[in-house]
Amino acid sequence: MIRTIFFDYDGVLTTDKSGSQTTFRYLSDVSGIAIPALQAAFHPHIGALMTGKATHADIWPAVCAALGTPLDIGLLFEAFESTPVNAGMVSLARALRAHHALGIITDNAGDRMQHLRAHQGLDALFDPIVVSADVGSSKQGADIFLHAMSRAHVSADECIFIDNSEANVAIARALGMHAIFHDDEKNDLDALEHALARLGARVDGQRLRR
Repeated sequence: MIRTIFFDYDGVLTTDKSGSQTTFRYLSDVSGIAIPALQAAFHPHIGALMTGKATHADIWPAVCAALGTPLDIGLLFEAFESTPVNAGMVSLARALRAHHALGIITDNAGDRMQHLRAHQGLDALFDPIVVSADVGSSKQGADIFLHAMSRAHVSADECIFIDNSEANVAIARALGMHAIFHDDEKNDLDALEHALARLGARVDGQRLRR
């Protein structure tokens, strides 16, 4: 029996493939700095952000130095708030919640997700929300998945994981989890519903259409 359905955040619950895509686009739009320059300034710090070894406040002076301009860090939090919600996916999640617990497993900076949890009200729908920065481990390894299952009190065969990375899906499956690849470019919710139904997910008192 499926007890918990875990969603990736960026590229599944949002319509941008990654949080970096959202952040760089917004910062470029408001500052006029080219996206490649922003990517280069942030790149040395991504690993530390994703594993909780640094916050954006920690790296901000170095980022501004690399850019050659003192950007207000408030712009960064505005960038977080510009994250585009995948409304159809959230609606599907709400329907699934009638029969399943819902969680999030995401490779993300801790301060970004903390801000978005408050801004988007994520905790009202998802519990647990497992963030790589909090766990100190990304979805390239098993630890974050094991931590999520422990938090949700489920075994691998009692949960489904949805992600827009085939590599992440493969790792989850290797641990015995049911896992579905969601192509963020197509965002085919009908196909996702069929895949969920094949794994035994239910929505609003009925099985999802097969």
